Amino acid sequence: MGRCNSGVEAGRADSSGPLSRAWSLLGAAAVAGAGVMAYAVRGRSSSLLAPSVYKGVTGRRSVALTFDDGPSESTPELLEILDRHRAAATFFQCGANVRRLPQVAREVASAGHEIGNHSDTHPYLCFKPAGFILDQLARAQESIAESAGVAPELFRAPYGVRWFGLREAQRRLGLRGVMWTTIGVDWKWPSDRVAANLVRGARNGAILCLHDGRTIQPRPDVRIALRAVERVLPMLIDRGYHFERVSEIICPTI
Repeated sequence: MGRCNSGVEAGRADSSGPLSRAWSLLGAAAVAGAGVMAYAVRGRSSSLLAPSVYKGVTGRRSVALTFDDGPSESTPELLEILDRHRAAATFFQCGANVRRLPQVAREVASAGHEIGNHSDTHPYLCFKPAGFILDQLARAQESIAESAGVAPELFRAPYGVRWFGLREAQRRLGLRGVMWTTIGVDWKWPSDRVAANLVRGARNGAILCLHDGRTIQPRPDVRIALRAVERVLPMLIDRGYHFERVSEIICPTI
């Protein structure tokens, strides 16, 4: 009995044996696979699960302001700020919010801003079946088209999370995925820090992300985003930037 135990212990101690090397290789493969999956799901430059862009062309001094999760009761105030600075923007809207505030969605379109699809109810898409993902995008697409009179051509995944089935959903609805170059973290940081982060991340072709809503909450508090926009716009204008819609900054016409 003792000799058998000694043999087992000796085998465990032999870290250079073929079994140990096999386990090491399996462990390394698992870690690598997890890394690839994380990049596919959350990586801003990833197009593994669906076509996506995170920046525009760099040949001219332009940035794209984008706002997620709206429309909300605060969106009209944001429109006034943008109008004062003659800044165009792209709004990624949730279908449920559009149905709640259809007149605000129309105001966004009437002001000349671009509207993108941000799903219907702002769920995490990970681990969801393909039918669920298609339904989320299709319902938002229908609500935006009916209320704002425009059919979105751009899509931003809620929380920036992509999943299997999204590629086909985007293809069927004619949507191009959009991530961001710099995100403002305006749900967490104070407005001065949000503004500083956006200015620091501004460069030719940058896509900047803020929020004019909070998922599908009614009357969300987005004062931080509003104050940050008020600070950022004159600073970027002073640095020679002008503001384009996402479709313009990724597919310039001039």
